[in-house]
Amino acid sequence: MSLNKNDKIVLLGGAGLVGQNLVVQLKDEGFTNLVVVDKHAPNIAVLRKLHPELTVIAADMAAPGAWQNTFAGANSVVMLQAQIGGEDKSAFMRNNVESTVQAVAACKKHGVPYIVHISSSVINSQAVDWYTESKKAQEKVIAESGIRHVVLRPTLMFGWFDRKHLGWLSRFMRRVPVFPIPGSGKYLRQPLFVLDFCRIIRACLEQRATGAYNITGRDRVDYIDIIRTVKREAGAGAMILRIPYSLFWVLLKIYALFDKDPPFTTKQLEALVIPEEFELIPWWDIFHVPATPFADAVRETFKGRYADVVLEF
Repeated sequence: MSLNKNDKIVLLGGAGLVGQNLVVQLKDEGFTNLVVVDKHAPNIAVLRKLHPELTVIAADMAAPGAWQNTFAGANSVVMLQAQIGGEDKSAFMRNNVESTVQAVAACKKHGVPYIVHISSSVINSQAVDWYTESKKAQEKVIAESGIRHVVLRPTLMFGWFDRKHLGWLSRFMRRVPVFPIPGSGKYLRQPLFVLDFCRIIRACLEQRATGAYNITGRDRVDYIDIIRTVKREAGAGAMILRIPYSLFWVLLKIYALFDKDPPFTTKQLEALVIPEEFELIPWWDIFHVPATPFADAVRETFKGRYADVVLEF
């Protein structure tokens, strides 16, 4: 099935980081029939304000409901919904696995021919945590769906509307005089610019790609150098200070006692310091999407069109 600019594309979890950027990307390319389903009210409000012409449905996708009727007549469904952080195991299962079960059921009911499923690079990592296990279970649901699909496994992403990663780091740097770094800070990361990733999703929708692809940032950057770049481009004045890993872990644990949805958890810290490198495939050739250099991408993130729009954490 070919893809036309007026075909219906349903974006599940479309008010988050990738979804907000994907809406901008698709609209810039002339797509007019985008439907977004999400449950996070403040971020839905941001999406509606920026794109009042869109059909945006507020719903908890872990439960069956009227939201599933929007799949009728859809050319494609992009599954972006994800629980990334937090201290509640049930939230990961509900928002990552159960929501996918409901979405697949709706796709089958309405004959949706194609799914782009956004998974995560953690599938291939050494980390063992609720996020990793729930993403593995989520992929299994897609694999057994019987619907033509592609699975994309991105590494850490950043860009416009980033509330959890570089966006949170930049805002924290602007508020405090000292920015702590755990240990040496020499932890290899392969950050992925979200607009590059959205262009890959767009290519999959057009090409009807199948299989699973590990989408890794092309540049290899140490965590501490990411922080330095963010500080420079965001104009933050905080002093970067290395502190012992054990102390950092304790501080995060204490912080979690006062914040039920902390921006950075001890489990994420443990995953951060694992020495590993993700596979880098030539996605720029496979999907014909140029890779944006890391420094240019960070500059666009903090000085581009939507640099001042912040989603709720």
